[in-house]
Amino acid sequence: MIRSDLHTHTLFSPDGREDMRDMLEQAKALDLTYFGTSEHFDYDYAAKNVTIGGKAPRLIDAPAYFERARRLQAEYKDSLHFLVGCEFGYDDSAAAQDRYLQIQARYAPDFVINSVHTCLGKDCYFTDFFAGKSKEYAYNAYLYRVLESLKAPYPYDIVAHIGYCARNAPYPDPKLRYEEFSDVLDMILKEIVRQDKILEVNTSAKTAGSPFIPDTDILARYYSLGGRKVLFASDAHDKTRIGDKREAVSSALKKIGFDRLTLPVGGKTIFEML
Repeated sequence: MIRSDLHTHTLFSPDGREDMRDMLEQAKALDLTYFGTSEHFDYDYAAKNVTIGGKAPRLIDAPAYFERARRLQAEYKDSLHFLVGCEFGYDDSAAAQDRYLQIQARYAPDFVINSVHTCLGKDCYFTDFFAGKSKEYAYNAYLYRVLESLKAPYPYDIVAHIGYCARNAPYPDPKLRYEEFSDVLDMILKEIVRQDKILEVNTSAKTAGSPFIPDTDILARYYSLGGRKVLFASDAHDKTRIGDKREAVSSALKKIGFDRLTLPVGGKTIFEML
């Protein structure tokens, strides 16, 4: 049984719906060993003036987040390994990248998730990103953005939710398949292996046509390329989804050949057997 979940969000994120303490209590109730919050640091949106519904997303109050999280980390230290992390939304601008470097230098998060949410000036979750674009064009644009993000100048541990663009895509068949995008996916997976990063298996798949993203065809290709570092992630924005589908992820990973999860813990690596 998987007993870790590091990719979660609380009210400190603009789309979070739950207080941090309530999330921690649910993690304890689920008998998790390692639990992490990875609040959104959306400097990618700010750098390119990307809006959601015509409005810029609320930026995190970083001092308040780290102060509250570190206090709760100390409070729960005897009952739960609570890790205080960040999700950095990749952007190619110096403005965004410098802000991420400043966050790391000032607050020393326990782990960092590197993710792609914005592409071609829009958030590639929302349907306006897909307007006038074929699936091939839209998904390639997103995937090449992911490839670019792997060379980010700030340190990070985890590569987030490959397939994010499929979560709300309006196509009759939204699934991101390895066979349809093998060239760019191979470049992404080989770079993850080369840099020794952790590939996240994210169960917030929405309507992507898969129970988790990336799906087993991409995970199997990653394994065949020598990739062994994987991590379970619910991407929960409220306590009801913490640990969601962890049994399905564990079963799928073991069928491919994975025998453990890799957790980044303050610059060290912890293994959790599947």
